[in-house]
Amino acid sequence: MPQLPPKSIKKWLLTSLAGVSLLCFLAFSSPGDRFFEIAKNLDIYASVFKELNKFYVDEVNPNQAVKTSIDALLKSFDPYTVFYPEDELEDFLTMTTGKYQGIGIILTEINDTYRISFIEENSPALKAGLAIGDQIISVNGITLSDKPEADPSKLLRGQAGTKISIKVLKNGQTVPQDISVNRETVQIKNVVYSGIIQPGVGYILLEDFNASAAKELRNALQNLKQAGMKKLILDLRENPGGLLTQAVDICNLFLPKDTEIVSTRGKVEEWNKTYNALNPCVEPELPLIILINNRSASASEIVAGVMQDYDRAVLIGQKSFGKGLVQVTRDLPFRTKMKITTAKYYIPSGRCIQAIDYQHKNPDGSAVALKDSNSKTFYTKNRRKVVDGGGITPDIAVEKFSTSPFTNALQKQHMIFLFACHYRSTHPTIPAAKDFQLSTADFQAFANWLKKQPFKFESQIEKQFQIISELAKKDKSYANMAPALQNFRKEWASNLDRELTAYQTDISNLLEQEIVQHYYLQKGMNEWSFSKDPSIREAVKLFDQTERFQSILAGK
Repeated sequence: MPQLPPKSIKKWLLTSLAGVSLLCFLAFSSPGDRFFEIAKNLDIYASVFKELNKFYVDEVNPNQAVKTSIDALLKSFDPYTVFYPEDELEDFLTMTTGKYQGIGIILTEINDTYRISFIEENSPALKAGLAIGDQIISVNGITLSDKPEADPSKLLRGQAGTKISIKVLKNGQTVPQDISVNRETVQIKNVVYSGIIQPGVGYILLEDFNASAAKELRNALQNLKQAGMKKLILDLRENPGGLLTQAVDICNLFLPKDTEIVSTRGKVEEWNKTYNALNPCVEPELPLIILINNRSASASEIVAGVMQDYDRAVLIGQKSFGKGLVQVTRDLPFRTKMKITTAKYYIPSGRCIQAIDYQHKNPDGSAVALKDSNSKTFYTKNRRKVVDGGGITPDIAVEKFSTSPFTNALQKQHMIFLFACHYRSTHPTIPAAKDFQLSTADFQAFANWLKKQPFKFESQIEKQFQIISELAKKDKSYANMAPALQNFRKEWASNLDRELTAYQTDISNLLEQEIVQHYYLQKGMNEWSFSKDPSIREAVKLFDQTERFQSILAGK
């Protein structure tokens, strides 16, 4: 079952020998020696920078150079210890609060153009008539193609209440138009969907853990109860986590007051803390299934793991990511900040689910994955066996959807997205999201359209034949081998019709999902998935098997 690509923030890091050597020394030195070494190395660093600034052949950008060196230092620790310069504070605040001032779209660069690939419901952009697939040409007179160094997302953001002028080429049209959009404070939702998907079965998709996550989930629970919910599927797949306190409050919705939720332990002992449920439980008896996958991380793993430890929910899906580290934010001079890993967290059974050992590195500098053989056994409330390290293992495993190299190439080269744009421009309406199906004629239209696109695909077998051919050229007997190699290569050469036939089902699902999103946004895409998603289908089936559901939680 295809999943939407998760939201991500791009970062670049370089290596730093100075940071690593300083760390190693500090680990084996007395406090006095440590302070001396800190002062010495900072003096050396300042001298290096001054020499570069004075004598380097080109101009040195101090902000960029220092940011690069700080990033390189932090890379020697873990990927979650991050420095935020002043010009990135807005991104940091968006991550923690879920709010930003803008118009509510995500742009993706496709073939040297910027297209809207996601649009928030009820956003300023949607109100102004923008849609997925529209091409943004310029923002406030700045042509994006003329300013490759400009970040389009930053050009779109600005103070709420201000107007922004956008030149846009609407999907399916040939003449650009100017559209004025009022910027607003956009709230990124944590609960992106909630509804009744079967009689009595509620479904909530929780995508994040920013400052309003627990409140949104509580409201969704109340609305679903009023709509007749008797059982709940909580979807935490693709959820990267967020605020620890929100994870605690969400657990509290299903567990009694004063229940231990999670504890943190680090080097600074006074920061070690045990978090308990502070409020009366909202849903103490509601049958609960939680969906997880390999991109469920951090706070989402706390919720899933705590519910498993107390035998409060059945977990379905794939093993989670395995991030058992806690970060705090520290204020630095000149309106800069630093997010630093200070502790590991432990859920009630006593296990820590951290999968990567960042303290010990491989010779190439990569972190070491913890071995399954080193895992320890723990027990849930009903004495079910669980293990630490490497994430949360679901109670019922569902095979992860995997795509072929051919379908991967279609997605990487944006063929699925671009055909959905083409489809929308030639089909004013489609059936309701849950009823939409790609017809045989539609799939053939995609095949015909694809043959006219600059799409390139070379199978793994073709690549191997190329390697063999190059090696054969160096052999004296190549003249005799060449005809046979060419015949084999023709036999296995990539053929669009053959690949499309072989993977028609998977490609049709990807096309349906993308097309539905273009018409009905994320809500529609979710409704389309209910009858096709293997994990959701497994959850609904389990709710129909009451004895099996109870026996899993009882450990029988």
